[in-house]
Amino acid sequence: MRWDELDRENCSLARTLAVIGDRWTLLILRDAFLRVRRFEDFQQSLGIARRVLAARLKLLVEEGVLRKVAYEHRPPRYEYRLTEKGLGLYPAIIALVHWGDAQYAGRRGPPMLHRHLACGHDFRAVTTCSECGGEVRPREVAPHPGPGVRKRA
Repeated sequence: MRWDELDRENCSLARTLAVIGDRWTLLILRDAFLRVRRFEDFQQSLGIARRVLAARLKLLVEEGVLRKVAYEHRPPRYEYRLTEKGLGLYPAIIALVHWGDAQYAGRRGPPMLHRHLACGHDFRAVTTCSECGGEVRPREVAPHPGPGVRKRA
């Protein structure tokens, strides 16, 4: 499997990594979920090279994860907003954040907490079964071939 051919793999994770699988893209997405919208604000927040940021934003727009929205016409300036496809990444991003909190936060605790507005409580990411609502743990899952599986040649 070659890194530049991940988008052609018969694996949903590999195809996903072809779009969001580098550290800058994940940090751009983190900032997008923190409501960073403008190129200059991403650049300032991340300290990323402008050409790298431009390339990552372009890919995210091409893939439909972000959309460019004009906020000024003279000169043309754009904001980058999460699409429905982009918002669908929230469970993965918040799970990575909370994993990092558990593994790397240190004695003082996590740098940011996440409050569920509906109930007012801080929460941690958990995976639940779409059918029964129970928490899903890694040792309680049995993967099996789905309808899109292809055998390797």
